[in-house]
Amino acid sequence: MMEFNDIMQDNEIRKAFGLRIREIRKKKKWTQKELASKIDVRFPQLNKYECGLHAPPLTKLIQLAEALDTTLDYLLTGDRTEEKPLHNIRLLERFIALEDFQAEDQETVIKLIDAMIIKSKVEGAINPFEKKAS
Repeated sequence: MMEFNDIMQDNEIRKAFGLRIREIRKKKKWTQKELASKIDVRFPQLNKYECGLHAPPLTKLIQLAEALDTTLDYLLTGDRTEEKPLHNIRLLERFIALEDFQAEDQETVIKLIDAMIIKSKVEGAINPFEKKAS
């Protein structure tokens, strides 16, 4: 199984990722410097992300998605799938219970979920024909 960093070693994946960042940034009419300041990197580093020369660390990837008001899924795969309704009652109950958590704990849970989603998407992109274990 390949990890996020292994996937982002692929030039084509990095370039497509960078183009998606640039596309959203330009739609928001932001400069690279403006977006860079929102995610706390220098603009030359952001330029390297947009050009597909470097991949951001996972924490910066999450910050990019938040700053650009998009999903990690879109940044990584280009998938703009509409949100799906939540059918698993147990998950819904857990999400409701999280509302009572402190903001820091909520953010930790969100980052964990985001990381699991990225892992699943990356695995799906690597092995699109393998069936997932039930």
